[in-house]
Amino acid sequence: MRGGRWRRVASQVGRSITVWAVSTVTLLALAGILPDFQLQSPGRGSATGIAVTAALGAGAFGLLSAVVWPLLVRALLLVPALVLGLLVFFLNGSLLLLALRINPSGEPEAAPETAVVVAAVMSAVASATGAALAVRDDDAYRRRLYRLADRRRRRLPPGPSTPGTVVVQLDGVGHDVLRAAVGRGLMPTVARWLGTGRQNPGPRPTHRLTPWRTDWSSQTGASQLGILHGSNHDVPAFRWYEKDTGEIVVCNRPTSAAELQRRAVERTGDGGLLTLDGASRGNLFSGGAEELALVLSVSARRGPGNRSRAGYFAYFSDPANAVRTALSFVADAGREIGQAVRARIRKQRPRVGRGGLYPFVRAFATVVERDVVVAAVMGDLLAGRTVVYADLVAYDEVAHHSGPLSGDAQKILHRLDRALALIEKAAAHAPRPYRIVVLSDHGQSPGETFRSRYGLTLADLVRAGCGLPVPRRAMGVPPGVERWGRTRSGAEARAAVRAALRRPVEELPERDRPAGRPTEPVVLASGNLGLVSFPDVPHRMSREEIDARHPGLLTTLANHPGVGFVLVRSEEHGGLVLGARGAQIPLGDLDENPGPLAAFGPGAADAVRRTHSFPHAADIMVNSCLDRADGEVLSFEEQIGSHGGLGGAQGRPFLLSPLALSPPAGEEDGEVVGAEHVHRVLRRWLREAHGPQVPLDEQEDERAA
Repeated sequence: MRGGRWRRVASQVGRSITVWAVSTVTLLALAGILPDFQLQSPGRGSATGIAVTAALGAGAFGLLSAVVWPLLVRALLLVPALVLGLLVFFLNGSLLLLALRINPSGEPEAAPETAVVVAAVMSAVASATGAALAVRDDDAYRRRLYRLADRRRRRLPPGPSTPGTVVVQLDGVGHDVLRAAVGRGLMPTVARWLGTGRQNPGPRPTHRLTPWRTDWSSQTGASQLGILHGSNHDVPAFRWYEKDTGEIVVCNRPTSAAELQRRAVERTGDGGLLTLDGASRGNLFSGGAEELALVLSVSARRGPGNRSRAGYFAYFSDPANAVRTALSFVADAGREIGQAVRARIRKQRPRVGRGGLYPFVRAFATVVERDVVVAAVMGDLLAGRTVVYADLVAYDEVAHHSGPLSGDAQKILHRLDRALALIEKAAAHAPRPYRIVVLSDHGQSPGETFRSRYGLTLADLVRAGCGLPVPRRAMGVPPGVERWGRTRSGAEARAAVRAALRRPVEELPERDRPAGRPTEPVVLASGNLGLVSFPDVPHRMSREEIDARHPGLLTTLANHPGVGFVLVRSEEHGGLVLGARGAQIPLGDLDENPGPLAAFGPGAADAVRRTHSFPHAADIMVNSCLDRADGEVLSFEEQIGSHGGLGGAQGRPFLLSPLALSPPAGEEDGEVVGAEHVHRVLRRWLREAHGPQVPLDEQEDERAA
């Protein structure tokens, strides 16, 4: 409590100093522009004297503002914005005129009409600066949202007594990363829920922390589709080539997301987790919710049916929100530029490029997307919605470029904890009780890129194994460029940007699409998982067919030091896992002899077998190697924190649930394995709160019977 009080005092002092500095500069500028406004008498003023007069005048103005401004901030929460604006301008103008009159260091002079202009400009600048700084304060921001929500709530009937559920997805935050952040005091809200942490040890815990295991495709597309819609069948990676259509499916492409959602709904026969008065915020998929904001799967729609950006526009229609977010956006973009320069000067390794538009993409993920989603969730809680699912992508975006264990990423975790605190406080003022569930869709594994270690991309290695020419510029290939498209990091953040602006995601220009079916292999990457397809063969090729066409390809891949294992179809064994030194293990024998899968821990064999059963599994599935000592993998994309395959922390996310809910995994379950299992757990919790109106899936029905 004492630390919070001092932080508030420091914030108030800093706000006053900033207003003083801006006012001083503004006074000097106006004195130089307006002929009838002078800070010193003609012939008596020196540059130093004029500066001192401006500083003292602005200082007196700032001192008076420091006393009056807290009252104005409180008034901001009680009166309409227009009335407040007029009041602030009037009071600040009056304070400025008073400050000029009592200034002892000079003889300011101004014609009456000029004095009005000076007062108006100064009050505008001062009030804009002070208001901008005030709205960046979380407490003021939260109280403002309460005021706006209270107006809406007065028009609604009383909320139900049954508890609602809000699920917050912290994209890319692994179980061990969360525990470490809690232990270091970076996430005091989560620490309080768990009854642990350095800052507040001892309180009774309210939540339990449970790890779960992802599928082989450890990325948001597969995990969130399974969590929200109960099925991620036939999602082998973040991007893959489908031979029956001749198209590349990319999870963060609006048309692909819509198609994947359609397939999942068709397979399960259910609309999704959020069909019961739900809201979907900042997600790739809707989950069947009617209330949508920044949802990619519906962002490609045209006309009034597209409401995915409603929360985006509603948020920025409030000037205070716009100012708050704009200032934070600029600050975070500048922070990223500074961090990137510092990393380059220190020659940190591993390191990837962080120039171009990336600082602004990062700022969108860490500021704009966060503010819009958190505001939408708080509005949902204060409106009493039954179930809300929201995705915060900030950590995932920063960890891709800075590393999952970097100081940059740790600071993002602290900000995410503040967002959870805001949501918790909003839930306390909601018309119904709420249970807050926090989870992640995957973790991230550190490590340098495949290209930086070996000087060539996966596509170059495949071409060499096929006997195709490898370009001399292999070392100069732009980061992440593979055949038929661009492999980009920070996919979720870029998807959110384009969903907000209604721009297509990773759509290839027609001139870049080959005519007909290409004869060369299509090589795609999803983190440390690579996919190789031969488009001129209509079916999934077998190991025997690949060897007949390219005798050296599979051997080249399996024996490369950067490759952990290779999965191919076999006419004799059904499926084979290939490894170094001639290792080849049939899928049916993996439990007794895991071979190269032994390094990837328990569950790897089941994950590989499941992906092998997918109709759109690639001809060759390539997983990079794993350093078991430090959990590092080699990304086939330009990422030093990656996910998408097997190996390390990327496959071990977390589930943080209230103790009032049943344990995620019982004695029969053992542990939570796969995103579809997480969906069943969440659906069970909704049923516990709302009864039979929440249907269970087939597996849960069998257990209930």
